[in-house]
Amino acid sequence: MPTISRLRRASCPIRGRFATAAGILGLVLLGGAANARDLGQWANGESPTRHWFESLRVPDQPSASCCGAADAYWADDFEVKNGEYVAIVTDTRPDGPLERAHIAPGTRFVVPGNRITRTPDNPTGHGWIFVLSGIVFCYLPPSGV
Repeated sequence: MPTISRLRRASCPIRGRFATAAGILGLVLLGGAANARDLGQWANGESPTRHWFESLRVPDQPSASCCGAADAYWADDFEVKNGEYVAIVTDTRPDGPLERAHIAPGTRFVVPGNRITRTPDNPTGHGWIFVLSGIVFCYLPPSGV
């Protein structure tokens, strides 16, 4: 089974300081301004929402990012079965602009307890599940749960 770090590298190949340095170098070489990619997932380039997404970490592996829009889905509904969270995808946004695989609304994922993140500062108003190749990396229950 692939490790989180290997899957993360495959889905998020450039991260952290290297990404920042590469971005700055690209702007300098191009000699122009660039707009942050905004497909609705960050609201605007330097928004608090963007910073919040970037701060999310896999709960049991704090050095690993939950990643981003390419594996993030609204999960505003959930069930509890046998003491386990079952996140229900409610995301109806088009997948193409977000460059992510399609997961149909209503799809259920059993969430391992070590992948549940509770954050009081969720600015989106949505619960979120970060899934790649059927593996749950992070689950943020809807606000107030």
